[in-house]
Amino acid sequence: MSTWIINVKMLNPETGDHEIKHVRVDNGLIAEWKEGSALPDTTGAEVIDAQGKLISPGLIDMHVHLREPGFEYKETIASGTESAAKGGFTVIAPMPNTRPVMDTPETIRSVLDKAETEGVVRVLPYAAITKNELGRELTDFAALKEAGAIGFTDDGVGVQNAQMMKNAMALAQSLDMPIIAHCEDDTLVEGAAVSEGAFARKHGLKGIPNESEAIHVGRDILLSEATGVHYHICHVSTEQSVRLIRLGKSVGVRVTAEVCPHHLLLSDEHIPDSMDANWKMNPPLRTPKDVEACIQGIEDGTIDIIVTDHAPHSEEEKARGMERAPFGIVGFETAFPLLYTKFVRTGRWSLDFLLRRMTSDPARVFRLPYGTLKVGAPADLILIDLENEREVDPAKFLTKGRNTPFTGWKLYGWPTLTMVNGKVVWTEENGINR
Repeated sequence: MSTWIINVKMLNPETGDHEIKHVRVDNGLIAEWKEGSALPDTTGAEVIDAQGKLISPGLIDMHVHLREPGFEYKETIASGTESAAKGGFTVIAPMPNTRPVMDTPETIRSVLDKAETEGVVRVLPYAAITKNELGRELTDFAALKEAGAIGFTDDGVGVQNAQMMKNAMALAQSLDMPIIAHCEDDTLVEGAAVSEGAFARKHGLKGIPNESEAIHVGRDILLSEATGVHYHICHVSTEQSVRLIRLGKSVGVRVTAEVCPHHLLLSDEHIPDSMDANWKMNPPLRTPKDVEACIQGIEDGTIDIIVTDHAPHSEEEKARGMERAPFGIVGFETAFPLLYTKFVRTGRWSLDFLLRRMTSDPARVFRLPYGTLKVGAPADLILIDLENEREVDPAKFLTKGRNTPFTGWKLYGWPTLTMVNGKVVWTEENGINR
């Protein structure tokens, strides 16, 4: 059966204007668009009245943690994909730092199988670069690609050995696959919980210096240049990293990068003196100068895409305090409203710019057939209410994690419907639809 979504507000990226249109979905694909106020013939079709809400391609998040297998008390593939759907994400890429680590074809296939039966959005897993993410022995890249991995990363830890990383890049390049890097020099961060800056000094904490990230960024850009691999940098957070990426791109290195909402909105000056560990993430919150550098980096294309680094933890873990709690915050259900409210409604960004950084740009970077509203494309669609203001309330999250620093923030731009492959999987009114 066909589905008509009528009275959608569609953004014209050339003019910035909104136009009312109607879209027909058939067999999981966008079948046609109709313009104007006159309704199309919907005989025999299911009809969804968008009532003037914005339609967008489903958001694409290329850096998430679903925790399964091994840490199901934090999150599962089921709960994580439900949270993603509520946040407007239709494609997500989970990191391999699970237990067991996703470093074998069997673990990759098991995640894909579970995502097929229990997930509600598209799940595209990464595989580990090294066995058990220990940095000592490369995994079987060819077999992992065959099993369905979309790239290789040891996210959660940096690959400390330069020769190991160069070997990984050369192997990935031979398979036309990307290397995705968590950039962190372990010798500079041991025992530290926050950035080396004002907050650390005020509270007598050991700090994580900016150069711990930038050293690996610079090293790996040179290795990417030497091997020709597509090298993608995780969660950029420092001015030095942005500067190095800009330089790498200027000389033709195949380097791309991502940034998270929290590194665009928060600095270490925002961390409360209560030492609330919901403000603890890795990379940590940096200085206002670093925040502005990241904003300028996403604006000028130095940084290509926005991701959440959705990282749920239990309330008990986060209650251990700033020094002992694990790093990470949840992000699926707040990402778009945060960025829309803080950048689009204030006039710094256009709506089209924000949507591209969260849809078509990640699709371009990772060569995915998603992130578009063109006829014939997969019907991964969302509706967004741009006008309704609502407070962030972790008690209403679908993720198991409640670890967010944004509790109580008043935001606009909340998704109200998510469709994946032509099927409505979540609505604001009825919740998850399996």
